[in-house]
Amino acid sequence: MIPQSAILAANVPDDAPHLLLVDDDRRIRDLLSRYLAGEGYRITSAASAADARKHLEHLAFDLFILDVMMPGESGLDFAAWLRRTDSQFQRLPIVMLTARSETADRVRGLEAGVDDYLGKPFEPRELSLRIASILRRAAPQPTQPLPEIVRFGAFTFSFERGELRDGDQLIRISDREREMLRMLAAVPGGSVSREALAGNEPGANPRTVDVQVNRLRRKIEKDPAEPVYLQTVRGTGYRLVLEGQSGFTVT
Repeated sequence: MIPQSAILAANVPDDAPHLLLVDDDRRIRDLLSRYLAGEGYRITSAASAADARKHLEHLAFDLFILDVMMPGESGLDFAAWLRRTDSQFQRLPIVMLTARSETADRVRGLEAGVDDYLGKPFEPRELSLRIASILRRAAPQPTQPLPEIVRFGAFTFSFERGELRDGDQLIRISDREREMLRMLAAVPGGSVSREALAGNEPGANPRTVDVQVNRLRRKIEKDPAEPVYLQTVRGTGYRLVLEGQSGFTVT
């Protein structure tokens, strides 16, 4: 039986994004639940990972907000459970709330599949903005036919053949670089997260993406330290800036 007091959705549309907030601090749960409901979200709160699992049995969610430090199962352990291979929740976004600032904790969270971190103390408005940004990225995008070839500077990349050329010269690229180019060129000017670029190969993780991007930059950029085409999107991932072609626009 789900305690109805844990669900806050007054005056919020039934189709509004549904967030699961898990924090053992009742004051924080109440504050964030009221604020995010006021921002137009449906909110369900839980005091522990065990309580959260009970909600998952009966309710559907669009995003999870998890505190790191909780009695019993930690937020990081719960995030890893949500991201397990056979989980129906593995692709839903996760925002982690933490008082910790150590790099090791953030790395562990990224390895567990967390989409964003927010350190305490924080402004509820910042959390709301981050949630909105993540949900926009996670929303299904309208499909459009991919062009046969995309162009950036003197370079061309063929989706079908997976070939990168500098003019008429074929540039040798790895299978991972080829897949990254396909993902980036499919959303020209738009960002692709490090997690998505990492792929599902054994040993792949967001940290290796930066190394792979630097290798690819050395092949397509005049000055890899000042990239023109393969640009970093701070806090998100990377984007590929293309020349306008087949309806695509350079940004």
